[in-house]
Amino acid sequence: MAKIKLPAAKVEELKGVCVKFNRDGGELINVLHAAQELFGYLPAEVQELVANEMNLSIAHVYGVVTFYSFFSMIPKGEHPISICMGTACYVRGAEKVLDEFKRHLDVKVGETTEDGKFSISCLRCVGACGLAPVVTVGEKVFGRVAPEDVKGILEEYS
Repeated sequence: MAKIKLPAAKVEELKGVCVKFNRDGGELINVLHAAQELFGYLPAEVQELVANEMNLSIAHVYGVVTFYSFFSMIPKGEHPISICMGTACYVRGAEKVLDEFKRHLDVKVGETTEDGKFSISCLRCVGACGLAPVVTVGEKVFGRVAPEDVKGILEEYS
């Protein structure tokens, strides 16, 4: 697999984040959050940079990245879609809503559309159980989503 060329300005900014956290290994999650915010995801090259700057092994950094579902090693779409699969959402039909998003976008969970516009993921709980099933697109929350609402939601971002 070809190495990704990281933009020099972002590399310097990430190095500054590591310094801000005193290169303390106990701050790794905070550094990774900042790195993902900066790059949009955490490819191997970013993980390697963080490991070097924090004096940690690449395996340790990779272990943290893969343990926490918030972190992504693949680029997310411009409009990341998350379908809640917590108990309340699941019982109220979240799986059918997810199937409808997958059908309309022709991607599987964890994938990004070819045009880079949308990606789909599932999460455990948004904390809006009274609005189940819940879907987020970026920061926007959609409640009481039915399969027939999916097309309209996607049209808002097309």
